[in-house]
Parts: sequence; structure tokens; C-alpha cells
Amino acid sequence: MLVDRTDAVRITMTDVSEGMCFSILVHPEDVGKLIGKQGRTARALRIIISGIGMKLKRRFSIDIEERERDSI
Repeated sequence: MLVDRTDAVRITMTDVSEGMCFSILVHPEDVGKLIGKQGRTARALRIIISGIGMKLKRRFSIDIEERERDSI
């Protein structure tokens, strides 16, 4: 499991001019876990998503954002 608080994770997809953007909102304590040491986990997620994008001939991107503590 990448995060401890799975109930606080929200993923939204937005169409942008160059493709699709996935915004991942996580609990503030889980941001570091999702990014990983030296950004390795986030980089791996982006590589997987870009591979899928190549197969589908679309461009995908991922934004990792911290949720507000009072909205959790």
C-alpha cells in the first residue's frame, strides 16, 4: 500500500489541451510516501502512465497534491 490513509485519497481526471491530467489528492502525512525517496515512487507512477499514454496515443500527466487538513 502506498499510503496509510486510503480514505483520504481522491483522484480526479481533467481534460487538458495536450491530453489528460490526473490530480491525486492525499492526506498531508502521506504526500512523502507517495512521492518516495528522491521522487522514485512518483517517477515510477509517471513512467507507467506515460507508457499507457503511448499505447493509447494520448498524453497523460500526474499532479500530486496535499489535501487540506480540515477537508479530511
